[in-house]
Amino acid sequence: MSFIVPCYKVERYLPKCLDSLLAQTLDQIEIICINDGSPDNCLGILREYQRRHSDKIVVIDKENEGTWRGRWDGIAVARGEYIGFLDGDDYAEPDLAETLYQTARTADADIAVCGFERTELGTGRVLSRELCGASPSFSIERDPGRLVGLNTAPWNKCFRASVLKSMRDLDNPPSVAEDVAFHLLAYLDMRGVVAFAPRPLVHYMVRSDSAMNSMGMAQVRPVLDAFLEIRRHYEAGRPELLPMLDLMAFLHLGVSFVFRLSCDPTNDIRGVIDEMTRYLDEFFPSWSRSPYLRLSYVRNAGGAFRKLWLAQGLYRAGLMPVSLSAYRFLISRLGIDIKW
Repeated sequence: MSFIVPCYKVERYLPKCLDSLLAQTLDQIEIICINDGSPDNCLGILREYQRRHSDKIVVIDKENEGTWRGRWDGIAVARGEYIGFLDGDDYAEPDLAETLYQTARTADADIAVCGFERTELGTGRVLSRELCGASPSFSIERDPGRLVGLNTAPWNKCFRASVLKSMRDLDNPPSVAEDVAFHLLAYLDMRGVVAFAPRPLVHYMVRSDSAMNSMGMAQVRPVLDAFLEIRRHYEAGRPELLPMLDLMAFLHLGVSFVFRLSCDPTNDIRGVIDEMTRYLDEFFPSWSRSPYLRLSYVRNAGGAFRKLWLAQGLYRAGLMPVSLSAYRFLISRLGIDIKW
């Protein structure tokens, strides 16, 4: 199994990340570290670890091109049957690799998913524990709608390497929401199983200097373009997955991004919602009549689908702005972090 670790301005946290991977109970792993032109001492740390663990650690030193290109560089050289990811400022439990690998092999899965904890770096406070409830495996070909309920971070998953190595690329990958785009491209070539290991095996560290809430429309435009490019790939290669893609567009663009835009008081949030609705209606038209938001499906799928069903209703009723205000209040005043 291969792990890809992108490294950029994480010298304070990188040793703990690497130590956690070197301590894995699965012997046959390689750790591919991408120094993405980091201006701090990441490269020095990586070279020292490589000197001491040359049998496990591969270092790719490159000029800064961002996470997207770094990921492709790592995938190209990975030798494992499955590929996992871990950010340079996070760390893993010792049995992460073994658990993901055995889960994937047992189910012959294209993706294996584990639970994780979001932890506040300064205090060690666990902000949330996610994907730790029992969840049955599912077939992507038979029930692609279930993909909407997966989180789109790569660092709590392993992927079948042969799928990632044949993935389509984007002409203009976005610098925001690249994780979402990465998953959507990976799903295009998957017809197998998604399997789950519902234990918190990854510690995702939330840093005060990496907050991502507020954003402006200028940051959103490249993401809208990337989604259109992705949709063209689906139309050409997997049209049967378009209802899943349209609902994913609503989730990430119509809900998640609109929330982040609402955090900036200079944004006209009603105007933003109107513009996003027109965009979704034109290019992702089944979002408002998704088969995966029918009550029969929502009752069985639960979780994210219930929240999306509610969000769709709020859109139709014109109540999304006031709902976003309430959502922000809960987060800022009550310390409640509700994840979509």
